Amino acid sequence: MPEYRERLWPTPWIYVASLLLVPASILVLAPVSVPAGIVTGIILYVSAVGTLSFTAPMIEVHDGRLRAGRAEIPLALVGEAVGADADRARLELGTGLDARAFLVIRGWVRTLVRIPIEDPTDPTPYWLLSTRRPDELAAAINRSRRPDDSGLEP
Repeated sequence: MPEYRERLWPTPWIYVASLLLVPASILVLAPVSVPAGIVTGIILYVSAVGTLSFTAPMIEVHDGRLRAGRAEIPLALVGEAVGADADRARLELGTGLDARAFLVIRGWVRTLVRIPIEDPTDPTPYWLLSTRRPDELAAAINRSRRPDDSGLEP
């Protein structure tokens, strides 16, 4: 079982806002055919909801590895993860952002975790991952990268 798992689902307001595709389609297609506008709007809405839902990335810490979307890295190659609240996240994504950083960012998630990469062969300085539970994700990463020493002999 994973130490941490979270899917970055869109917030409900994204789905509600997507409903505006229906009246917009009706408005555009009304001179041609109102029923075509309704059908087109419904198809666009279902497509938008499907795309948002099926492309929501998974963040997972499991078996000494961190997976974010399709990317994966062994936790032996990362430094200490640090959670960032909304204000700190804004700074990290703004003036503090290194263009070489790996990002799994969703605009509807305001908090994130910064994970430094300690692999000298990797040009990526750190990963920034959106998460709704930054402290919990950072703790899971930090626990997994430092296995329990209780089994070691003196």
